[in-house]
Amino acid sequence: MSAASLIDVRHVTKAFRTRSGDEVVALSDISLAVQPQEFVTVVGPSGCGKSTLLRILAGLVLPSKGQVRIGDIPVAGPRRDVGMVFQDAVLLPWRTVLENVLLPADVIGLERRTALARARELLALVRLTEFMDKYPVELSGGMRQRVAIARALMHEPAILLLDEPFGALDAMTRERMNLELLRIWQVSRKTVVLVTHSIEEAVFLADRVIVMSPRPGTIREFMDVPLGRPRTSQTRAEPELVRLVARLRAYFDSLAIEEA
Repeated sequence: MSAASLIDVRHVTKAFRTRSGDEVVALSDISLAVQPQEFVTVVGPSGCGKSTLLRILAGLVLPSKGQVRIGDIPVAGPRRDVGMVFQDAVLLPWRTVLENVLLPADVIGLERRTALARARELLALVRLTEFMDKYPVELSGGMRQRVAIARALMHEPAILLLDEPFGALDAMTRERMNLELLRIWQVSRKTVVLVTHSIEEAVFLADRVIVMSPRPGTIREFMDVPLGRPRTSQTRAEPELVRLVARLRAYFDSLAIEEA
C-alpha cells in the first residue's frame, strides 16, 4: 500500500451462492487505492458489483478472496471510522431529525451533551437547523438525504461511503444535492467514495472516477477529472467535463450494443 493511501483494496473477488447452489461472481480481482480527503466516484453498468464493492469497504460484506485495509488495519467488519449513506435515507419515522442524527451516538454511548453539540453542528452544516424538531414524513427527499449524511458523520468517520444517495430524487433536486454534497465535503474534508449510475454526476463530483466493467465487475479504468474546485452549476458546461462525460457514455453505449 502506498504510504499516502487511506483505503487499499488488493485483488478482491466476491462470489455469492444462489438458492439453487450456483456460484455468481460479482467482483473479480479488484485492486485500488484511495488517498486521504480524495473524492472518488464509481460508475458502471447495472449488476457490475458497485454496491457490493462499497459494502466490502464498509465491512458489511467480506470478500471471497483478497483483502481491504483502511490505514494499516484489515477490514474484518463494520468500523467506527467509516460512515455510510444508502439510496434510501432509512430514517426512523418515530424520531425527530435531531434524534435520527443522534442515533449513532446512542449506539456507541457517546456522552449526551457532547453528542447534542455535535448533532446541532452537523444539522447546521447540512442546513437543517430549522428542521431539527420535524419528523422524516415532514421532509422532502433531498432533506431526508441530508439528514442521512449528517447521521453518517455523527461519529466523525474518516471515510464517507455513499451508495446511490440521490438515485431516487428528481433531476433538479439531484443537481442541487450534488452541490450540497460538494459543499459539505469541502468543509468536512472526509475521504468520499460514491457509487452512482449517473455518468455526469460521477464526473462532476469526483477527483477520480473508477469505471467498472459488466459482471463480473472488474476495473476498466481510473479516470482523473482535472476540473478546478470549488465546482458550481456552471462547471457542468465546461468543455473538459462534457468531453469526459461523452467518452464514458460512448463506452457504456458500446456495451449496450454488444449485449443487444
